[in-house]
Amino acid sequence: MANAILVSILSMGGLSLLLGGGLAFASKKFAVDTDPRVDAVLEALPGANCGACGFPGCSGLAGAIVAGSAPVNACLVGGENVAKKIAEIMGVSDTGEVKEKKIARVLCQGGKAEARLKADYHGVKSCRAASMVNGGPKGCPYACIGFGDCAEVCPFDAITMSEDGLPVIDEEKCTGCGLCVKECPKFVIALTPEKNEVHVRCRATLKGKDTRAVCDVGCIACKKCEKECPFDAIHVVNNVAVIDYEKCRNCMKCVEACPTKTITAAFTERKKAVIDDKCIGCTICAKNCPANAITGEVKKKHIVNQELCIGCSICEDKCPKGAITMVRNGQKANNHCASCNAAK
Repeated sequence: MANAILVSILSMGGLSLLLGGGLAFASKKFAVDTDPRVDAVLEALPGANCGACGFPGCSGLAGAIVAGSAPVNACLVGGENVAKKIAEIMGVSDTGEVKEKKIARVLCQGGKAEARLKADYHGVKSCRAASMVNGGPKGCPYACIGFGDCAEVCPFDAITMSEDGLPVIDEEKCTGCGLCVKECPKFVIALTPEKNEVHVRCRATLKGKDTRAVCDVGCIACKKCEKECPFDAIHVVNNVAVIDYEKCRNCMKCVEACPTKTITAAFTERKKAVIDDKCIGCTICAKNCPANAITGEVKKKHIVNQELCIGCSICEDKCPKGAITMVRNGQKANNHCASCNAAK
């Protein structure tokens, strides 16, 4: 019996040595040399593994960049800072044009208090699951269901659910990865340019009276926003207002005109033009101001009527001397006190 056990032990030991040696030989024989730059690029990437770049995670993108099949600025989450680090690793001086940063915004205000229910839902607390049951519990077929699928998939903890049952996005934490956009079965979350402050918080293409029947804050297609916009940046399309973000200049005139408060903006972020002492009185700003908020004589410093200024920044863009700065309400800009006082 003892001999049989000893033979078994020796046999297993010998087999283990043989297999171990084979694996060691194979690892050297068939080893694939990896470019050390892959690890360096991977280290520079934010590690979100969100897939917004179109590659399977950060490791997939790192390999693609080193292989030359992806640009150094492919990481949307990392932005310009990450692009510069990767460019340095890859030994290139040009990071290319970094895409304008976008962040997620919720395009629905139909929470528990605003949107009426058509039925009670007692199933799995998942937006996707609820949407499969007669389109969801809310009367508006386009409304946010409010179970927080978007918050669960956000890798940056940028989304929380309000007491009203709507997602609240922390724009400072949001990186624009787009995972919440893909997860939402009602498509009420969209990636929009970070610089844009004005948004239509409704996607319902119902007729005005039908929207009013199911939601207190839905777009009723009254077109007042169209009439007020100085830049032709908003139009009612298929019964709902749509903003052309390339034309929108954050003047917020449409927000003020909207009777249902469907269009929103951060009025605390609204900027006003301020003219400093570099002004040469060329009158270009006054001629281009759509609100007639700038006045002044030729070759003399101009002033801005702060009450009339709509914050469109056209004057800032047109000024040949860089004498105009857009300043948020309550903030001060260097060397602007004289013009601020004059405007008042």
